[in-house]
Amino acid sequence: MSTTRWAILGPGTISGNFADSLEHSQLGVLHAVGSSNAERAAQFARDRNAPFSGTYQDILSRDDIDAVYIGTVHTTHAELAIAALEAGKAVLCEKPVTPTPEATAQVLAAAQASQRPFLEAYKYRFGPLADELRAILSRGEIGTLERLEASGGFAAPEHTGRLFDPALAGGAILDMGGYPVSLAVAFAEWAGIASASATITDIDGELGAEGVDVWARADVTMGGFVATVRTAIVSDLPDESRLFGSDGWIELPNVWGSRQLSSGSAIIHRTGEEPRRVEVDVVDPMAAEADAVSLALADGRAEIPEMTWAETSTVADILAEWRRGLS
Repeated sequence: MSTTRWAILGPGTISGNFADSLEHSQLGVLHAVGSSNAERAAQFARDRNAPFSGTYQDILSRDDIDAVYIGTVHTTHAELAIAALEAGKAVLCEKPVTPTPEATAQVLAAAQASQRPFLEAYKYRFGPLADELRAILSRGEIGTLERLEASGGFAAPEHTGRLFDPALAGGAILDMGGYPVSLAVAFAEWAGIASASATITDIDGELGAEGVDVWARADVTMGGFVATVRTAIVSDLPDESRLFGSDGWIELPNVWGSRQLSSGSAIIHRTGEEPRRVEVDVVDPMAAEADAVSLALADGRAEIPEMTWAETSTVADILAEWRRGLS
C-alpha cells in the first residue's frame, strides 16, 4: 500500500497533536501545511519537517497531496472541506463538520459527488475498545438498550477566544456536546436502533455574557432508548459514561481517552453475574483515524464505517436542535 501524503490545514494546537500522531501512523506522513497566513504555515512546516507550506489555495492546488486534515475553527470547515474534496483530496475534518445541518449536508454532498473519503473526527470511535463495545452491543449482551448517561465538558481557564465567540460558533454544545451525542448515536446504531429518528427534550442550560451556551443538558430519545447528555465549557464534567440495558449495564471510566491514547477498559455488569472487566490495548486514536482514511483511499471507499455520513448528519441535527432549545 502506498503512503498517504497528508496536508494539515490550520496550524493550531489540535493540528499539532495530529502532526505528532502522524508519526505513529502506519500509512501516512505529513507532507504539507496550509494556512490563511503563509508565514504561519511555513513556521509550522519547519517545526514539523513538512516539505511544503503555503496558503490554503497553494496547498489544495498541489497534485502530490492525497488527504487533508482540517483543524481550523468551526465556521471555516465547510469551505475548506468542499474545496479539498473538489480538488480530489480525502478529508479528515475536526468535529463538528459545520455549525449547521444545512452546511453539513453541503459538505456530505460534495463528498458524495467527489467519491473521495470524508470523515468527521470523533477519535474515540477508533481502536480496540470501540471495536469491543461495537461487538458487545451487536450481540445484545446487556439486552435492549434503555438509558445512557454521558457528558463532555471542562472549565476553560479564560472566557476568551473562539470558545466564547458567537461569530466563530463558540459554545459548549458545538465544542464538547458532540461527544456524548455522537456516543448515544453510536450505541443506538451498534444495537440496531434507528438513530435518525432521534428527538431531543428536557433541554436546559445557560447562555453566558458572550451569548454562547456555557453549559447544557438534554435527553436524546431514539425509540425506547434515552440518552441524558451534558456539556460545559465553564466546569469540569465527569469522563465516566454508563450504558444501561434490560439485562445489565456497561461502566466506561473514560470512553473518550485522550488525543494521544485511546481508552482501554470497560466493566460489564450482566444481571446475575459477577462484573467482568474488559481490558484492551490502547492506540493513538488520531493516528488510527488517519489510517482509516488511508485504508478507504486504498479500497476506493468514500465512507468510513466507524463514523458514517448518516451518523454525521444525525449528530448535526441533534446539536442544532439542542442549541435552538437554548436560544
